[in-house]
Amino acid sequence: MSSIRIALNELRRLSSGTLPKLALAALVLVPLLYASLYLYSNYDPYSRLDKLPAAVVTGDAGSTEGDTNRNVGREVTDELVKSGTFQWHEVSADEAREGVRNNKYSFAIGIPENFSQALLSSGKLQPQQATITLTTNDANNYLSGTIADKVAEQVRTTIAEKVGSEAADRFLVGFSTIYGKISEAGAGAAKLADGAGKLRDGQQQLADGAQQLATGSVQLSTGLTTLRQSTAELPAKSKQLADGAAQVAAGNTKVAEVGQLLATGSIDLQNNLNSTNDKIAQNLRDKGLSEPQVQDVLTVLKQLRAPVDAANTKIQGANQQLAALADGSRKVSDGASQLAGSSPALTSGIAKASDGANQLNGGAAKLNEGEKTALTGTTDLANGANQLRDGLNEGLKQIPNPDDPTRAATANTIANPVSVNSVGVASAGTYGAGLAPFFISLATWIGAFVLFLLLRPLSTRALTAGASPLRVALGGWLSSALLGIAQVIVLFGAVVWLVGIHVAHPLGAIGFAILVSLSFTAIIHALNALFGAVGKFLGLVLLVLQLVSAGGTFPWQTIPDALYPLHMVLPMGYAIDGFRHLLYTGADLQILGDIGVLTAYLVGGILVSTLAAHKRRVWTVSKLKPELSL
Repeated sequence: MSSIRIALNELRRLSSGTLPKLALAALVLVPLLYASLYLYSNYDPYSRLDKLPAAVVTGDAGSTEGDTNRNVGREVTDELVKSGTFQWHEVSADEAREGVRNNKYSFAIGIPENFSQALLSSGKLQPQQATITLTTNDANNYLSGTIADKVAEQVRTTIAEKVGSEAADRFLVGFSTIYGKISEAGAGAAKLADGAGKLRDGQQQLADGAQQLATGSVQLSTGLTTLRQSTAELPAKSKQLADGAAQVAAGNTKVAEVGQLLATGSIDLQNNLNSTNDKIAQNLRDKGLSEPQVQDVLTVLKQLRAPVDAANTKIQGANQQLAALADGSRKVSDGASQLAGSSPALTSGIAKASDGANQLNGGAAKLNEGEKTALTGTTDLANGANQLRDGLNEGLKQIPNPDDPTRAATANTIANPVSVNSVGVASAGTYGAGLAPFFISLATWIGAFVLFLLLRPLSTRALTAGASPLRVALGGWLSSALLGIAQVIVLFGAVVWLVGIHVAHPLGAIGFAILVSLSFTAIIHALNALFGAVGKFLGLVLLVLQLVSAGGTFPWQTIPDALYPLHMVLPMGYAIDGFRHLLYTGADLQILGDIGVLTAYLVGGILVSTLAAHKRRVWTVSKLKPELSL
């Protein structure tokens, strides 16, 4: 008897009659009822969060910043209500608390009175942490509390970004202000550097002049000292000079008087001679001399008085010279007298001038040293001004001065420096699609499990007919395999067309689902064949173990370490992994491992069933009784 004939006989036995046919159809639909209905009810719950009632309480009194009254709590509440993400209700604090307690609201978000004041306190360097109160009640629904935590965190992040962006914008505006002031300071420093350079040049000239003044004052002091020493005897000498000049003037006056008398006498002599000549000429004329004779006589007389005339001329000239000499001597005497009278004051003035020159020399020396120090200071000032100018200009380059768009973008980046760029290698799309691999695998196991509520794992007729254990095992398994294939085909049709879950590679997914069903039916078949009724219990135990270790909802790495071996050994984890790759991305090298493990379970199940068939070929009285009753 062939394995196919054994399987067909078993299916014919189950389909004989209306009720058996209905029961067989029910067996095929069991995975559909379990997986498709659950996936349908949880297909995309996040798209219906607007049906979830939530309360928001706004007690924010606002905060005055400048001339503007800012109420961030009111802004947040308005944005929440307008978002429509939940069925928001703005209520009082008591109503929110009572509503969450009696399940009227899934959760409540409370904004306290000092919310805006705390948020904006950093701008006044009086930082306070603003607080949002989240009220949840796990008695309503545990996941609603988890969702509320996510919402509160999102609200907190949004507010932090908003306020942080505004604070950063103010911070950058402050940088712009600092930039402007530093720019002005830089311009002032440039002017200061120019002025300091000019001051240094002028100070250099002043220092050079002070040096020259010091040198000149030394020379002046030396000269005046020499002059003072040279004029020390001037008053006495000038007195002697005045006395001598007075004596000379008196003598010269007397000589001039004598000369004057002599000159007067000489003039009188000339007048007398002229009168004598006139008289002689007249007497000669009276005596009858002719005029020529008279002239001859006068000529002779003129020749005779020539020496007298010459002497008169010399006497008159000497008289004039003596008069001039007397007058000059008087002037010299007067000057000498004045010199003698002024020389004490002159020597005193020279002494004072010498003392002043000495003082000037000391002051000029100090001035020269002071100017050297001042020149050093002004040089340092000029160098410092240049360094200040250069430092301000260099620092100005380091101060950000963005334009308005750049400042806004920078402020937003500072407030939210890290953005998440989600690159999905594969995306389930919806919550239901994310759970589909787990529930399809689970439904397939349950489908295989319920099949053996009606199917007999091994055919007694085939065993009694002497068929080989392998044929009997394959025949008993093939009937469940065919029904399992029907189960997954119906299940996938419902999941894809009715529930609407997208499958990236439908043919590969269906082929893999058939392999999973064949493996699971082989395992359940082997348990039932080897252990009988206890095998059904063991199948249920394996179901529970796989539920907790397969990693269907959370990553399997999050299960307790003690369950790691179960995950590595039991087949459902490999089935879930394979479905995930085929539903979302398509097969890769990793899925070959899943196929290998499931194939090994398939072969192993058939081998165990063969062993059970071999053991069933030995009959005992205890075994015959239940078989005969059938």
